[in-house]
Amino acid sequence: MKLSYRLIAGGWYLLSLLPWRFLYFISDVFYFIVRYGVGYRKKIVRKNLKNSFPSKSRQELLAIEKDFYHWFCDYMVENIKQYSISEEEMKKRMVISGMDKIYEEMEREGKNFCFVYLGHYCNWEWIASLPYWAPKDLLCAQIYHPLYNETFDRLFLKIRNQFGGECIPMKETLRRIIELRREKQKTIIGFISDQGPKWNSIHHWVNFLNQDTPVFTGTEKIAKQVDALVYYGDVRRVKRGYYTCEFLRLTNHPIKQIPDWELTDLYTHKLEEMISERPGCWLWSHNRWKRTKAEWLKRNENSTT
Repeated sequence: MKLSYRLIAGGWYLLSLLPWRFLYFISDVFYFIVRYGVGYRKKIVRKNLKNSFPSKSRQELLAIEKDFYHWFCDYMVENIKQYSISEEEMKKRMVISGMDKIYEEMEREGKNFCFVYLGHYCNWEWIASLPYWAPKDLLCAQIYHPLYNETFDRLFLKIRNQFGGECIPMKETLRRIIELRREKQKTIIGFISDQGPKWNSIHHWVNFLNQDTPVFTGTEKIAKQVDALVYYGDVRRVKRGYYTCEFLRLTNHPIKQIPDWELTDLYTHKLEEMISERPGCWLWSHNRWKRTKAEWLKRNENSTT
């Protein structure tokens, strides 16, 4: 693994030194290969778009599909560039706002934790540059799912950690948060919560993009357990290679008094609004709706008989 990692990391680094103009030329070439050549997950993309926007015409859906593949290829080369990007360049291309307000509210309300709901929208990898915008005594962390390929997992950890934050493996989330609470460390943690949970982790369904959708509820559960402030990351693509992320508070009510799943529903609604405004920048190639509510109900019936 060490040799393969060095070869891939070295190649990635050399590619990252290329000018933006050349990288986006590569992205344009990739677009034709990915969409028309290999047809990367085209059936899933088209199925997801058709079910999510039933009132749109075929031409409108194809326009979104085109935007998606263009953005997806840009996302890939942008993450190559991330390997060697400077702090100045990153802060110019991913502008994060709302940090001062978060810190002030944590101080005023005596909170040690702030959780931020995020989605696979625009360039979510670049939000790992949050430490550049945060006070020095605020630990910035993100929950991540380790990749099955050890070489690429190590590589992605390197580029995600290079900004000074901490990556917490999903299975270690609660343990690490309890450690941070014990240490009284002020911490902001990003949770990308728009993927589909496994069967045994499904506890709540929402109507999301015109479909019954199982959602992760762990963020809400842990937030209530540690009495965290809860925010939403509102991300926008300004133009090619430039993004903004504004942190917006989901609720001002005491979090422990909020009915179960209400925070999750609020996040899902915000994400849906953001996707509907510019749908091409969401990860449509993910098989988000492979687990259906009908099958879930059937499994539950079988487990109780």
